[in-house]
Amino acid sequence: MSTFSSVQLMNAAKSQRSNVLTLLEKLVKIETPSFDPHAQVEIKKLIDHELQMVDYETRWLSGANYGGNIYARPISRAKNVHRQLLLGHIDTVWPIGTLENMPFLVNQNTVKGPGVFDMKGGVVQLLTALRILRELDYVPSVMPLVFLNSDEEIGSRESCRDISRLAKVCCRTFVMEPALGDDGALKTRRKGVGRFTVHVQGKAAHAGLDPTAGASAILELSHVIQKLFALNDHDKGISVNVGVVDGGIRPNVVAPVSTATVDVRVLESEDIPRIENAIRSIESQTDGVTVSIDGRIGRPALEKNRRNALLWEYAQTCADTLGIELSEGTAGGGSDGSTTSLYTATLDGLGSVGDGAHADHEFVYIDKSIERIALLAMLIMAPALPGD
Repeated sequence: MSTFSSVQLMNAAKSQRSNVLTLLEKLVKIETPSFDPHAQVEIKKLIDHELQMVDYETRWLSGANYGGNIYARPISRAKNVHRQLLLGHIDTVWPIGTLENMPFLVNQNTVKGPGVFDMKGGVVQLLTALRILRELDYVPSVMPLVFLNSDEEIGSRESCRDISRLAKVCCRTFVMEPALGDDGALKTRRKGVGRFTVHVQGKAAHAGLDPTAGASAILELSHVIQKLFALNDHDKGISVNVGVVDGGIRPNVVAPVSTATVDVRVLESEDIPRIENAIRSIESQTDGVTVSIDGRIGRPALEKNRRNALLWEYAQTCADTLGIELSEGTAGGGSDGSTTSLYTATLDGLGSVGDGAHADHEFVYIDKSIERIALLAMLIMAPALPGD
């Protein structure tokens, strides 16, 4: 193995600029909405090829309802070594056809396109980091495992089990989700995320002839919504948002049914049981109407525990060595890093620096992407840290 050099890593990353843009364009031009399993096939073939080029063997893990996942590990590997997980996703929120109005576009130091920031740019950084390590003949002492899922944007319902299984056998996880803000802060804390559905059953009646014979499910839902919003606590990082409501059958009929879909975010894991119980305990205050609420906080909070803090501190050291400014922050969105953090040291937000996740101005900075490739490569090369 060659003698390790941070200068070599940065120079090697800079030399990959053209390859980075070429690969990123290929990935972005393969549209991969989460709910279309067939849309994932072409991108999996491309990533499979890239991984084989750096001497990794790959396995496709099929999904029952979604596009499945890619798992890869080095062909040449020692037994009884520490393992690390490089984690990302290939699905996006954008439907097929988005490229027509939101094309892939390179403009000086930025790249635009659907999924370029969240998170195909991060996938390119992962693949390029492995490429430069191979070209420099740098062999990590902690064996990298790669896992890319295709259902992250819809909650990782199928892939969560595989992610948990891998996290349990790895001493650390690097998550290629986008960085936070213009300065590219790493995400050392994330809110837990939940989804609840409110079902209200009332009684229909003619709104003009005999309205008192009915019981309005919509009226009751309005009371429930106010109770839900009362659970918001900005100081504690708790947000409860009723984002979708539906109900009734006709304007001249007292509404017999209504529903609402609720998004819940919680910063501290200790608050999760209390908030879940408060939501499920809401009762009807309208005679003749019943309320039932199902759902849960499925993604835990990513908290800055001791092992995560040690990994963050090591990343700071690596960034200083490479001449990169690095900061940390808290994200309101969920990721699979929250799952891995339950079992192993996790550092999130190592992907692209830019803006516009799930928005039509989505973009990444090219120069900062190059820097993050060098940073990721250096982190991959890290020995097993204290506590591993």
